[in-house]
Amino acid sequence: MTAHRLKRLRSALTEKELDAILISTPENRQYLSGFVGTAGWLFISHERAILATDFRYTEQATHQAPDFEVLQVAGWKWLVEQMEKLGPARVGFESQHVTMAAYRRIVAAIKDMPDEKRPTFVATSNLIENIRAVKDAHELELLQNVIDISDKAMETVTPNLQAGQTEREIAWLLEKAMREFGADSLSFDTIVAGGPNGAMPHHRAGDRPVREGEPIVIDMGAKLDGYCSDITRTVCIGQPDDQFRKIYNLVLGAQLSAISTLKPSLNGEEADNLARTVLDDAGYKKNFGHSLGHGIGLAVHEFPRVGPTSPDILEESMVFSVEPGIYLSGWGGVRIEDLVVLEESGARPLSKARK
Repeated sequence: MTAHRLKRLRSALTEKELDAILISTPENRQYLSGFVGTAGWLFISHERAILATDFRYTEQATHQAPDFEVLQVAGWKWLVEQMEKLGPARVGFESQHVTMAAYRRIVAAIKDMPDEKRPTFVATSNLIENIRAVKDAHELELLQNVIDISDKAMETVTPNLQAGQTEREIAWLLEKAMREFGADSLSFDTIVAGGPNGAMPHHRAGDRPVREGEPIVIDMGAKLDGYCSDITRTVCIGQPDDQFRKIYNLVLGAQLSAISTLKPSLNGEEADNLARTVLDDAGYKKNFGHSLGHGIGLAVHEFPRVGPTSPDILEESMVFSVEPGIYLSGWGGVRIEDLVVLEESGARPLSKARK
C-alpha cells in the first residue's frame, strides 16, 4: 500500500521536475507513511523515503512506517545532511501548510551549505491532496467502517428525541453513541440546530430547547483509524407542518436527483448544478448558498470540491458528500447529506441511515 502511494507521488515529482519533497501535513504524512504521531517530517526523493521525528515518536514510527528510514532528530541538521547527499536539487515544500516561521528556520539551516550543493526550494500546492482524492480499496473499506458508525448513531438517537431537550444535550447523545459504536473521536463538532437556528448552516449547538413540529438539522461525523465520516439529517419531533414537508421534499428531491445522475468526467461545477437547478427552479436560488459537496477521507474536507466554481474533474473511486439545503431566516433550514463513491456506472451511496 505504501509502495503504491510512493510510486504515485514520485510520478508527480517527475511531472513537476522535482528531485524531492518535504512533507509536514499530518494527513499527508499518515497517507504516505502510515505514521500517526503528531510530530515529524517526511523527506521523499526518487530513491529514498525518510521519516524524521523526535525521541517521543521514534519507536512508534519504526512500527507504523516500516517502508521509511526513521531518523531521530532535533533541529534541522538532518535536513542539511540529506540535502548534501542530493547535491543541487529542486525540493518541493507544502506552501499551503508550512508556516513562515518554519520556512525561515529551514532557510537558515541551509544558508552555510556550499553554493554547488544548496537546493532550490519550490512551493507546491495540493500535490499530495490531489493524489489522495482517488481512494484505494483499503481506504474505501476504512471509510465504510466509519460511515457505518455515524449511521448507527443517527438511527439510534434521533427516534428518541424529545421536545425540551437542548441542542447541546442532543449533540452529546450523538457523540456518546458514536463513541460507543467504536469511533476514536469526532471528525468535527456536532451541529444540532433547532427551529430558526437551522437557517445557519454551521450553527454551534447551544442551550436552546428543541420544539415539536420544527425542523432540527443534525450534522455530525465520526473518526476511526484516521478516516472521517459526515452525515446530515433534518428531523422533526411530532407532526411536521406543510412548510416543513414542502421544503424537505424539495431538498430530498434535489439530492436524489444529483445522486442518480452523477458520473465520472463531470467537473465540480457541473455536479453542483445537478441539484442546484432543482432548487433554483423551485424559487429558492438565494436560499442554497453553499457548495453541493466536498471530498472526504483523512480530512473531513478535501478534494474534490463539488461547488459552483469548481473545475475539479470527478473520477472513479472519489468519495464526496452530496448535501443540498434550503435556509430560511426566522424559520430554519433543511439539509440532507450522504457520502457517495463514484463508480463507472455512477454514484453509490455509502451512507445508509434512513431519511
